[in-house]
Amino acid sequence: METYFKRSAFKRGCYRGLLALILTGASLSTIGQTVFQGNIVKKPSVKISLNAYSFTKPLMDKVRGRGEGMTMFQLMDWAAQHDFDGVDLTGYYFPGYPNLPSDEYINDIKKYAFRLGLDITGTGVRNNFADPDPAKRAADVKHVKEWIDVAVKLGAPVVRIFAGPIPEGYENRRAEIENYMAASMRECAEYGKLRGVLIGVQNHGDFLKTAEQTISLVKKVNSDWFGVIVDSGYFLTEDPYIDIEKTMPYAVNFQLKLSVFGAASKVKIDLPRIMDIMERTNYRGYLPIEILSPAGGNKAKRQATGIAASSEKNSWDPFTVLPAFMKEVKAAQIQKFGK
Repeated sequence: METYFKRSAFKRGCYRGLLALILTGASLSTIGQTVFQGNIVKKPSVKISLNAYSFTKPLMDKVRGRGEGMTMFQLMDWAAQHDFDGVDLTGYYFPGYPNLPSDEYINDIKKYAFRLGLDITGTGVRNNFADPDPAKRAADVKHVKEWIDVAVKLGAPVVRIFAGPIPEGYENRRAEIENYMAASMRECAEYGKLRGVLIGVQNHGDFLKTAEQTISLVKKVNSDWFGVIVDSGYFLTEDPYIDIEKTMPYAVNFQLKLSVFGAASKVKIDLPRIMDIMERTNYRGYLPIEILSPAGGNKAKRQATGIAASSEKNSWDPFTVLPAFMKEVKAAQIQKFGK
């Protein structure tokens, strides 16, 4: 009898709480936004993932039949051997992309990752929502939606998309671009909501060069299922750390680069400062590492920072660079969060 009354009291409390939400005008959408903008659990925590783009050359060699290359399965083996917690499996490296992979291939990837103890922390596509041609944007929306379905099958929580470069002749029409871009992204986010997959736009030194530009677009899209893939190496500003921190409340995933000043920069990323930002913004999620060859960065980024393309491209080896960087990242993670 006592248990019955306790349960009844609990139910009455729940009903009263729900009634209070209704009477105060709160909505489930508002609740979602509150959670998205600031986690209820005030205990920041990060895990380290490997973005497949770090091995873009061997992966593309395999996909295009240029020598031995590297398969997605070999990538996951490598990630597990080097103590990564997860992998971000970019769409480009699925055989036949942009055509969709078979269910058999997706299931094999998913099972293999599970057996290795790796989370699939995201995936991504090629797209250009800055294109002024509505038909081309519609085709890219269709492609993103199709890849959302792939993400569902993979168990990936996030699909990364791009904004795209400002079209020629549209340099002074930013507001117009943002409006039609946001409409396309909103359609993707609405489909992501139906399928349970978040959409993240990556600041990529294109239409999105600063935190202000990125946040403006996120607010224009105005969806709980849309956020930012915070790319630590692609803010074209004097102090990218400031931009990183400003965008973190909108983060749905991350990309940790060797330098915040671009792939060709010799200035190493300040990992303790990055971990401090994660702590201050109460980030709970993954930090996928994505490294680029020294000559592989954004041309505008190199020009903005006054850095020439490196001559070390041919000698650069991700199999050597990544383990050393991962060691530094883990040390900074442990120092800040104790694990």
